[in-house]
Amino acid sequence: MARIDWISLLSLPALMATTSPAFSADYLTVADAQRILLPQAQSFAAYPVTLNPAQMAQIRAISGVAQRTAQPRVWRALVAGRTAGWVIVDEVVGKHEFITYATGITADGHVTGVEILSYRETKGGQVRDPRWRGLFRGKTVKDKFKLNQDIPNISGATLSCRNITDGVKRLLAIHAVALAQVG
Repeated sequence: MARIDWISLLSLPALMATTSPAFSADYLTVADAQRILLPQAQSFAAYPVTLNPAQMAQIRAISGVAQRTAQPRVWRALVAGRTAGWVIVDEVVGKHEFITYATGITADGHVTGVEILSYRETKGGQVRDPRWRGLFRGKTVKDKFKLNQDIPNISGATLSCRNITDGVKRLLAIHAVALAQVG
C-alpha cells in the first residue's frame, strides 16, 4: 500500500490558489486586421523599419512612453502604388501578459482603428468592445489623449485600457518620426 504524503496533499489547495489559469484567445490574424483597418488598400507590403537611438528618444518624448524595440512590425497599405496608410502591430502588457493589437494609421497620421489580435489575460477583455476601440478613430499624434480624460477607463480592465491607450499614442509617434515622410 502506498504511503500518503499528507503535508504535500494539504499544501495542494494553497498552491492551486496562487496560480492563475492560463488564458489566451486569438481573434484576428494580421491580414484580417489589415483588411478591417484599411479596407480601401489594394495590397499590404511589409515595411522594414529600424529606429535609431535618436528616433527612439524622439518617440518617447512625443508619446511619453518608451519604444521597446527598434524594429516595429509595420505594413504599408497601397492603393494604385501609393501609400494609403500603415498598419502597425504591437504588444503591450495587460496586467501580466501581452496584448497583441494592430493600429491603422492614414498616410497623414490619423488613426483608422484599433483591433485586438490576441488577448492573453483572464480579465480585462472588455478592451475588445468596438465602442471603446472606436474612441481612437481620428486621433493624431497632436491629440493629448489619456486614459480617463478623453479615452474612458473600463472597470476591470484598467491596466489593459491604460497600456493600449499609451501604445496607440506611441504608434502615432512612430508614424510621425519614421513613416510620415514616406510617399
